[in-house]
Amino acid sequence: MKPKTLVTSAAGKTGLSTALQLLERDYPVRALVRRKDARSQLLHKTGAEVVVGDMHDIDSLREAFTGCQRAYWCAPVEAHPLHKMSLFAIAAAEAKVEHIVHLSQWLSASSHPSLATREVWMMDQILDWIPGATVTINNTGWFADNYALVMLPMAQLGMMPMPLGEGRNAPPSNDDIAAVNVGALINPEDHAGQTYRPTGPELLTPQEIADAFGRALGRTVRYDNASMKMFLKALAAQKRPEFAQSQLAHYVVDYQQDAFARGAPTDAVEKVGGRRPQTMDEIARHYAQTDPDARQTVINKVRAFSFLAKILTATPLDREKFETSREHPMSRTPEYAVRDGAWLAAHPENSHLRSARVTTINAAE
Repeated sequence: MKPKTLVTSAAGKTGLSTALQLLERDYPVRALVRRKDARSQLLHKTGAEVVVGDMHDIDSLREAFTGCQRAYWCAPVEAHPLHKMSLFAIAAAEAKVEHIVHLSQWLSASSHPSLATREVWMMDQILDWIPGATVTINNTGWFADNYALVMLPMAQLGMMPMPLGEGRNAPPSNDDIAAVNVGALINPEDHAGQTYRPTGPELLTPQEIADAFGRALGRTVRYDNASMKMFLKALAAQKRPEFAQSQLAHYVVDYQQDAFARGAPTDAVEKVGGRRPQTMDEIARHYAQTDPDARQTVINKVRAFSFLAKILTATPLDREKFETSREHPMSRTPEYAVRDGAWLAAHPENSHLRSARVTTINAAE
């Protein structure tokens, strides 16, 4: 019998795809979700055992782990990630889980200004403490999915407003990130103790990414290098949680400083996930075909202009005040990735030349 895998955040960007890809290969899945909705229904119909629970609650996690031998851990970008991670580790140890895949961060470091990123780094260390469990780290950078957050202005107004500077990225799709998870989960003997960074096949500038969306949408899309203030106003207008706003603002600084270009592209999707990584054109076409905001309608055009008006009147988050008021702990010498000597040493420029171990996707247990 094939081992059962607990997939956390199973209705999320990578969790859903990880669960579905495991099910496609006839691996049993227990999917932990926050609530029942269309995504949980899809998981149930596809064959997953769906459990509604709270990752802040140890009893929910203990119940979810019952009978599972492997697990995929993905902490959403929201407050208290280390609290959830600690409970996950306790429940995993009690369940005697044999292998864990952790969705970490390319930026993961002990001195990063982002609290979420520092806590992800802590998670990387804590998982190694679980007795009898091996770990694979999925060190993903900036998702291709993030660009689709501005689909409405791209499709309706021909502009991609994001504060990315001239930073470059080789954007991975959600499905390609999940493919690396699945490769490591079904063949832990090949991938235990390894760290992989899935990327797309090409290193692209922001305008080249905008061009890909333009081709998919059938119109010209111009990259607009928005200011940090306008970015924070847009997040406020979208009513994003303040913790997420503060952390995302840190990540765009890394993007501007070319942190996501370092060591990219890699061969992890092909070698670990067993598939060719999707190009940005393929990813953009997917969103153009499936995102309601991409439809050329009068209502969507009005919504786009209305959202711009909301941005202009929104109050941007005072990040320093917010982080101070929440008593966020801070490193004694905080540094963004490319200014952190320890991070640079651990992420060499030629890291993309290192081949990952090959996974046989159809391997039987």
